[in-house]
Order: sequence, then C-alpha cells, then structure tokens
Amino acid sequence: MNILAHLHLATLANSSLIGNTLADFVKGDPYAIYPDIIADGIMLHRKIDMMTDSLPEVKQAKSLFRKTHQRVAAISLDIVWDHFLSKYWQDYGVTSNVSEFNQATQQQILPYIDVYPLDYQHFMQAMWQGKWLENYAAIDFVGKVLAGMATRRPKLYLLKQTIDDIKQHYAQLESLFFMLYPKMCLAIESVNDAN
Repeated sequence: MNILAHLHLATLANSSLIGNTLADFVKGDPYAIYPDIIADGIMLHRKIDMMTDSLPEVKQAKSLFRKTHQRVAAISLDIVWDHFLSKYWQDYGVTSNVSEFNQATQQQILPYIDVYPLDYQHFMQAMWQGKWLENYAAIDFVGKVLAGMATRRPKLYLLKQTIDDIKQHYAQLESLFFMLYPKMCLAIESVNDAN
C-alpha cells in the first residue's frame, strides 16, 4: 500500500496519521524514538505492509508483470492500489471526496510536522502541493510517479517501464484490487475493534 491507502486505513483504525505516514522514514524500534501514539502508527503501517505482501491477490498481481520487471512489481503495485482507491474513493472513502480527505489529513498533520525529519516534511509538503492523492485517480499520473521514482533511484530504473504492464493488465489489476482492499479494510477495522 502507498500513502493514500495508509492514510485511509489509519483513519479506519483511529491510528496516528503522522505515525502511519512517517513509517517509511524510520528504521528500527520506533518506541525508542517517538511517543507511543506515533510509534503505534508506525507499527500499524508495518503491519499493513506485511499483511498486504502476504495476500494471494498481491502474489497474483505480481505475476502479471514481465519476469524481467517482477523485482520492482511490488513497488509499482503500491502505486496501483492508490490509483484504484483514489478512482473508487466513493466506495471506500471516509469523506465525500479525495480532495476533502487530503485537506483533512493536512490539517491533522501540518501543525506538528516540524518536529519530524526533514525528508518526511518535504515528502508530505510535496504530496499536498502536488495533490497526489487526487491525481492518483489518473493512470497517466501513475506513469509519471513511476518514472519519477525510477529517475530518483537509478537501481529502480525498471519502474518507469512497469506502466506498460499495468496498462496491459489493467482490468485484472482492478479486479484484484476489488478483492484485496475490502479484506484490508475489514482486517484493520477488526484490529481497531480489538483495541
């Protein structure tokens, strides 16, 4: 899952939005660095990533990519799941539209962001300014995101080409999303109910 899904699932779980979006910028034990509420959010993010990777639908989705591109398929799929979530927000959303959700998350995170690492601050600011969450609904934007990631991280140069696999297998990926994302929502809601 990528940023939109993590924010959405964190909202369903009543978990820290900062913790859930900060997770990719934190190594090791978050409880040694951050207050429990933030560390709990980081741990939820990690749990979501592990749950997603273990789903049979994700394994099936990875197999749709060319063999030469399967090592970066998981990264591409994270973006693809955000694409479908943004596109079909009315089926899953906790607000009436993605733009409203984007503004709500900004209002919750922005007042506290300056105590967190600069790379996290820059990432979140770029996300809000670029309206990524709304723009994920457009497949051409997904292609731009993958190309940008490939440029910034030369080892992941194949990411740029995975948009071809995504477009070729679009209907299958969409069907897999409709199977896997409700599972994720139910799993997160049950985690929340247990707390």
